[in-house]
Amino acid sequence: MTAPEDLRQRHIRSFVLRQGHLSTAQRRAVDTLLPRYGIPYVARPLDLEHAFGRSAPKILEIGFGMGDSTAAIATAHPEIDYLTLEVHTPGVGNLLKLIDAQSINNIRIIQHDAVEVLRDMIPDASLDGVHIFFPDPWHKARHHKRRLIQSPFIEKLVLKLKPGGYIHAATDWQEYAEQILDVFSSELQLENTAADYAPRPEYRPLTKFEQRGIRLGHGVWDLVFRRKKDL
Repeated sequence: MTAPEDLRQRHIRSFVLRQGHLSTAQRRAVDTLLPRYGIPYVARPLDLEHAFGRSAPKILEIGFGMGDSTAAIATAHPEIDYLTLEVHTPGVGNLLKLIDAQSINNIRIIQHDAVEVLRDMIPDASLDGVHIFFPDPWHKARHHKRRLIQSPFIEKLVLKLKPGGYIHAATDWQEYAEQILDVFSSELQLENTAADYAPRPEYRPLTKFEQRGIRLGHGVWDLVFRRKKDL
């Protein structure tokens, strides 16, 4: 999902569409619930208030994995709407199961490439925040070009934030955290909310994988930057 300066050109995808295991329940959820909670990709601006049926703060989440943290955050904050992006069908199916089981009404899902959704569907200055939790670190040096968080992408993403809106990234890969800090700090329209890395905000729950990593002494880095109000 890392893009060249013109996002309308072909871009390097930061994901690989793996087959994965799609359970019967996940497939059923995709077939029956995605028409209700999903938004098809179309190359035109999305009316976010119409998509959720109300006026409320809007948060974009890029890459929600299996959706457990997404469901927990949305349940804890029913006053906020969450537009979520994921390409992998098992994750989409699992989040749809959670939405149905917990009667969550403030999540919508677009199953499509985030760069193209950002480019074609998200209006400028429409988002109150962006969550990018544990993006693929592509840890081998020859694969770093596939990382999502790079300057050309962030330049475009910042334009979608309202003045004062935030972007929150988290990673358990230190070298990627250092790259993210450098990319965010180099964006003139962003300002850091911390000296370097931020304490984990209360709204971001610890994942099971993260809890295991902490027990083993592994680090996790949160970065929270805001779009400047006065440029």
